[in-house]
Amino acid sequence: MLLSPVAGLGRSTLALLAMIGRMGLFFAQTLAAVLRPPFYLREFGQALWAIGYNSLPVVGMTALFTGGALALQIYAGGSRFNAEEVVPSIVAIGMARELGPVLGGLMVAARVASSIAAEIGTMKVTEQIDALVTLSTDPMKYLTVPRVLAATISVPVLVAVGDSIGIFGGYVVGTGRLGFNPAAYLKNTADFLEMWDVTSGLIKGAVFGFLIALVGCYFGMNSGRGAQGVGRATKSAVVTASVLIFAANYLLTELFFAA
Repeated sequence: MLLSPVAGLGRSTLALLAMIGRMGLFFAQTLAAVLRPPFYLREFGQALWAIGYNSLPVVGMTALFTGGALALQIYAGGSRFNAEEVVPSIVAIGMARELGPVLGGLMVAARVASSIAAEIGTMKVTEQIDALVTLSTDPMKYLTVPRVLAATISVPVLVAVGDSIGIFGGYVVGTGRLGFNPAAYLKNTADFLEMWDVTSGLIKGAVFGFLIALVGCYFGMNSGRGAQGVGRATKSAVVTASVLIFAANYLLTELFFAA
């Protein structure tokens, strides 16, 4: 009885390591499949539309309110040190470097990773993936590669749009609520925002998009049988994608901005 908690911890650790190993193999198989024909352009186009265009409303609304709230918080904090004038620059830098990529990635993960896992998991349950194999179609090429490529391309675009909308939200609150001069607000934003701030966020978006689609496809392909199996795969995909986004964000920030 005394060893039961230790045994449970060991089983959980081994299960986690086994999942990491399987995901690593899935990652390698996906990269190998990207480089070899055939290429399913129709599937790629449909995935690009579903992942990119259909995610614009939720990413845009999230960025708009985040930018406005960020302006209010920075103004309230800066007023303690008579530094209210930093609001435009900090809003722009914060949205471009961190909040735009991370919040955009989380919104896409909640929407896309769950959708991909549920779709592919349902195909597995209904034996559609087995039918693809019977028809000499590689499921990795047909299902995984188009979604991974579409997410890797579309999420940076969503991040760029979200950055712009978030900075606009800060501008609206700053000029309409906090009394900033519109011309001075725009000048401070342009003066302090550097190209690397924007580029680093777009690189993060590409990495996040790749991870989101990869995780969704992995859990969909490894879904259990029945409705409960698909439900567990969907939940696991969202949780894992969100954790990986935070972990990758820290690693990339350390790489890009560490002194």
